[in-house]
Amino acid sequence: MDLSVIDLNAPLAEQAATMASACESTGFFRIPLSSVDASAANQAWDDAQSFFALPEAQKRMVEFPNPGYPYGYSPFGFESLAKSVDSATQTPPDLKESLSVGPDCASPHSQPKGTSSTDWIRSPSLWPDDPPRLQASWTGYYRALAGVCEHLMSVMAVALELPADYFESMIDDPITSMRAIHYPTLGTVPTDGALRAGAHSDYGTLTILRTDDVPGLEIENADGSWLGVEPMADTFVVNLGDSIAQWTNDRWRSTNHRVTPTDPRGRQSFAFFHMTNWDATIECLPTCLEDGEAPRHEPVQAGPWLMEKFQATVT
Repeated sequence: MDLSVIDLNAPLAEQAATMASACESTGFFRIPLSSVDASAANQAWDDAQSFFALPEAQKRMVEFPNPGYPYGYSPFGFESLAKSVDSATQTPPDLKESLSVGPDCASPHSQPKGTSSTDWIRSPSLWPDDPPRLQASWTGYYRALAGVCEHLMSVMAVALELPADYFESMIDDPITSMRAIHYPTLGTVPTDGALRAGAHSDYGTLTILRTDDVPGLEIENADGSWLGVEPMADTFVVNLGDSIAQWTNDRWRSTNHRVTPTDPRGRQSFAFFHMTNWDATIECLPTCLEDGEAPRHEPVQAGPWLMEKFQATVT
């Protein structure tokens, strides 16, 4: 399927109009890969590829220390994303492995604030020794994408007829994470219904995704059918998370998506999961409620919502 492209150098009103149309129809759009420095993006990508090529025992040196830990290496078959939609869902584990890092990438001095629950999301990222530059390249890439998300959130505010700085106080200490995902080559297409990533929606505000040239990403259409997203090397794919759907009273879509194994070649992607601050309240925006209409979602605190969703995915 075709996705709209938002040029971040275009006039703000033009960016906002494109975003509003895309977010109401699919909840997905693209931005140019040139939105971040090419060397920062490519170094982080190459270091992820080198990490996944390491022997299993070496990768497991930074494995999640316990099932509820949010960052580190997740081995093949550890996770089932479909459980984030329904924890009772019985599906085969996802056919992937991953390496995740957290908000300490934003600042080396980032410290937990408040409750022990907040401490959970600000757990230290677990950095491998090999490849040796991975921590530096990933930290630089994380910070570059954080800046892109701050811009996109201001465009979003304008598209929703709010001041451009409306979300600033809610994203100035975000609990954002980043994950590289490796889908190993498959000898045959699974016959047991296993997916490379089970059907799910994302939990936060925005996800910025870079993929290689191997297809597999699919978006659920409004009629329940699945539409493939063509890989495009010169763009990122951006999708909305559940927080935006709740903020907009479902005017904008947080769309279910999945990664299928129909192409058995090995595949890599890199996802930046932008979140609000831990204590941000997600509730219907004033410009998204018609006269006489009631909010469709109860207000939630962003951090506990994220924690509940994440911990539900462990197989």
